[in-house]
Amino acid sequence: MTMRRRGRAAVALTAAGLLVLTACTQVSPDGDTSDGDGTADGEITVGAGVTAEPCPDAVNADNGCIYLGVLSDLTEGPFAALAVPITDAQRAFWQKVNEDGGISGYDIDIDTYTRDTKYQAAEHAAQYQQIAGNIAGIAQSLGTVNTESVLPDMIERSLVTVPTSWWSGYAFDDNDGGLLLETGYSYCTEALVGLDWFSENHDAPATVQAVGYPGDYGGDSAEGVKRWAEVNGATALEAIGTGPNQVVGNQDAVVSAVLAGSPDVVVLAIGPAETAEIVGKLAAGGFSGRFLGALPTWNPALLDSAAAPALIGLFNHMSPYENWDGTSAAMDEIRESLGGELPTNGGYIIGWGIGYPLKAALEAAAEAGDLTPEGIAAVVEGLTVDFSGLLPEHTYGGDPQANANQAVNIGTPDPEVDLGIRTVDSFYTGTSFDQTDYSAACVATG
Repeated sequence: MTMRRRGRAAVALTAAGLLVLTACTQVSPDGDTSDGDGTADGEITVGAGVTAEPCPDAVNADNGCIYLGVLSDLTEGPFAALAVPITDAQRAFWQKVNEDGGISGYDIDIDTYTRDTKYQAAEHAAQYQQIAGNIAGIAQSLGTVNTESVLPDMIERSLVTVPTSWWSGYAFDDNDGGLLLETGYSYCTEALVGLDWFSENHDAPATVQAVGYPGDYGGDSAEGVKRWAEVNGATALEAIGTGPNQVVGNQDAVVSAVLAGSPDVVVLAIGPAETAEIVGKLAAGGFSGRFLGALPTWNPALLDSAAAPALIGLFNHMSPYENWDGTSAAMDEIRESLGGELPTNGGYIIGWGIGYPLKAALEAAAEAGDLTPEGIAAVVEGLTVDFSGLLPEHTYGGDPQANANQAVNIGTPDPEVDLGIRTVDSFYTGTSFDQTDYSAACVATG
C-alpha cells in the first residue's frame, strides 16, 4: 500500500471501506489514493503499522502515524528496575522526534503497542504475536533469548528491531537476518577492551577470571576474557558460572572459587545485587584483586549498600554509552528531557541511545519512498547512524570486525556524583580486539 502524506481531513473512510483495504495504500499530499504499485514523486509506500490517521494524542494533528512495538520487562521480572527507565527514555526520545515535526509527515507512537513480557520467553512470544501485525518495527526487544524466541517470525515479517541486550551474535546476519539494530559493543568486546584499559592503568594482570550468568551475557563476556588472555600471554582461570540470587540463593560458591584462584582481575557479567555481594564478601575475605563490571552490573543503589566501600575501592564499571557526567549533545538532550530531575538509574541513557538507529532507518526508508516493513529492512545494510556523541558513529552490516564498536567508557563508583558513577576514561579503545577473530558470535545463546 502506498500513502501520499496529507492532512487528517483530506480523506474520509467508512468502516466498511477500511475492511476492504488491502495491505498497502498510496497517499499523496493532495489526498488522492490509488491501488497502483510503485511510487511517484512525493509518495511513500506503506504497510503494517503506518496509517494516514494521526497517532493517539498526536503532537502533529496533520501527520500520519508510525506505530512501533515495545517488548520489555515492565513489572515483576528480574530486569524491571532497568527496563522501566529504558522505556521511559524511549517515550521521551520519540516525543522529541514528534515535537521536531516527526518523520516525513508521520509522528511516531510506541505506547499503543508496548507490552510487558515479565522477562519470560513464552510471555515475550505471546505478547509479540498480539502486536506483530500492527507495527512497522520494534523499538525495544529486551533480552537475547526472549528476542530469539520470536526472531524467525520477525524475519518472516521483515520487522526491523532494536534489541536491548548486547550479545555478539547480533553483529552477524546469519543470526538475525540483518534485521536487528544493536547499539554499542558486545559483552565479548567489552571484556577484551576493558582488560586492555586495566592493563594500561594498573599492573598488567597475569591471571584473569570471568564470573557470569550462562549464555549470551556471562558466556559472551567470559569468551572475551579468554580471548584477551590468549592475545596478551595471560592465564584465564576457569570461568565461574552463577545466577541471580532469586535462583541460586547467594554467591558464596562464587566467593569461595575466586578466593581459591586469586586472580588479579575478575570480570563480572551479572546483576547489581550479585555484584555488591561478590565484591563486598571478597573484600572482607582479604581478596587483593580488582573487578571490572559489565554494563548491567551497576545500580546507584549499590552505594547505599554495605558493599559501597569495597565497590569504591576495587570496582570499575564499563559502558558503551556515556555516563551521566557525559558532555555530548545527546546527554544535553537527555538531561533536558527530564527537566532537571534525575532518572532512577542509567537505564534512561540506554533507552535514549537505542532510539537513534531506528529513527535513522525510518528516515532512510521514507527518503527511499518505502515505509513498509520490507522497505525499512532494505535500508539497514550500510546504514550509518550518528548517536550525537552518546556512542561512536556506527555502520550496520558489512564486515563485523571492521565495523564493531570498540569504545568503552570506564567509570568508578563515587557517591558525590549523580547516578554514582564518575567517568575516568571516555571512549577508550585498546588493541586486543583487532588481534582476535570476530567472524562469528563469541558464544551461542543456548
